[in-house]
Amino acid sequence: MIGTGMNSLSTPPATGVGTPRFRPRAALVHPLTLRAVSFAIALLAWEIAGRWPVSPSFPPFSETATAFAALLSDGSLLRAFGVTLTPLAIGLAVSGVVGVGIGVAMGLDERVEWFGVPIFIVLQAAPLAALVPILVMAYGIGLLTKVSIVCIMAMPVIVLNSFKAVRHAPRSLIEMGTSFLGTPAQIIRKIILPAATPVIFAGLRLGAAAGFVGAVLAELLVTPTGIGDIITYNQSVADYPKMYAAIAAIIMVSVGFIEILGFVEQRFLRPETRRTA
Repeated sequence: MIGTGMNSLSTPPATGVGTPRFRPRAALVHPLTLRAVSFAIALLAWEIAGRWPVSPSFPPFSETATAFAALLSDGSLLRAFGVTLTPLAIGLAVSGVVGVGIGVAMGLDERVEWFGVPIFIVLQAAPLAALVPILVMAYGIGLLTKVSIVCIMAMPVIVLNSFKAVRHAPRSLIEMGTSFLGTPAQIIRKIILPAATPVIFAGLRLGAAAGFVGAVLAELLVTPTGIGDIITYNQSVADYPKMYAAIAAIIMVSVGFIEILGFVEQRFLRPETRRTA
């Protein structure tokens, strides 16, 4: 009986340990599946609404996709992105570095907070359309004006989120670091900044989305170049599928950039939050 029991323990199970099993129910509720279904439903609704005889200025998804392929094939979409992304990249880089720095400084020092918070709250609440003529008069219609519009849109969000993130760092952890005789630099580097990272990155994602809006607004309100030129021109000649294709393209690039920021945060700064599905 004892030998039989040992043999049964040493025999590998018949079910195949280590072999991943396909589970249809788990696949149906997987985040990627749900996202794909949501995206497909939105495109189907677009196709149905476009074929509804309400307005000729709203084409169905199939015509927009065909126009998108045509813009890609003749290279006009890529050339437009080359023009649009230049002030956008400069503006987002400046807003990210300077905005996080100012926000962290405001969170660490109340004097900096009293000096800076009113300015950024006013900038966040101000209507951008009212500021564009002032920027055009001051800096002309060149690259500097477009970069300024991107910064005005993105920086207040980044600054205020970074400020709140640092200010709401766990007080108990800061007191523990102080009790262990940690220097102010060590407490900031090892306690406050790691605790503030999720909210800081949330502000960077929101600021990036606002920066994309600012870049397109600058090309629509200042000078029609890049993606703004494709939108404006095709609207004037009533080629609505190409107009919507340009709008969809800038939205896809914006969403992709925000997803990359989220991936960088989880991959390098918060690996413990990655899913293990």
